[in-house]
Amino acid sequence: MVCGGFTCSKNALCSLNVVYMLVGLLLIGVAAWGKGFGIVSSIHIIGGVIAVGFFLLLISIVGLIGALNHHQVMLFFYMVILFLVFLFQFGVSCSCLAMNRGQQEKLLNTTWDMMSNDTKKSLEQQLDCCGLVNSTLSQEQFKVDVQLCTAPCKTSPAGKCLTCGDKMLQHSAEALKILGGVGLFFSFTEILGVWLAVRYRNQKDPRANPSAFL
Repeated sequence: MVCGGFTCSKNALCSLNVVYMLVGLLLIGVAAWGKGFGIVSSIHIIGGVIAVGFFLLLISIVGLIGALNHHQVMLFFYMVILFLVFLFQFGVSCSCLAMNRGQQEKLLNTTWDMMSNDTKKSLEQQLDCCGLVNSTLSQEQFKVDVQLCTAPCKTSPAGKCLTCGDKMLQHSAEALKILGGVGLFFSFTEILGVWLAVRYRNQKDPRANPSAFL
């Protein structure tokens, strides 16, 4: 048996999908852990992470079953969906790596506006800050956020809190680089999965009937 043959391609594709399955289970577990310990209270954030984990788990199961059974239809849908995921993840990862401070502030403002008051309170308590950015454009919203804020710093003797925007922007560049780098790495594992699926799908099972087409 040489590497690149039928069995080698099958084992490599199965191993890759087992890794995707573990990552999917990890995402679901982390989301449930965060919810259970009260780290993140927003049902939208928890639901989003669980949905991504469940989707990755589902795709990996389809790929694993297709690889084990050399199922042509399942392998075809697997490589098409995985290629679309690669395109999306590659674009997002490159955007994270190329984002400057002005774009980061704009993204934070957009995300903050979409949050509910409960999510904002939870984030303020975790980061020990009040409001997002005290700017002219969002001063009214900032005053409302500070008034509703329940962060520990508000009841401290000094009574002065940093804005959450300042705290998040301190580490956002580093976080985006890590996020973009990890996403870029996994996007190349996805294109590897597509290549393996195409290669494996076009190979003939040596144990099958030699007169069969597939």
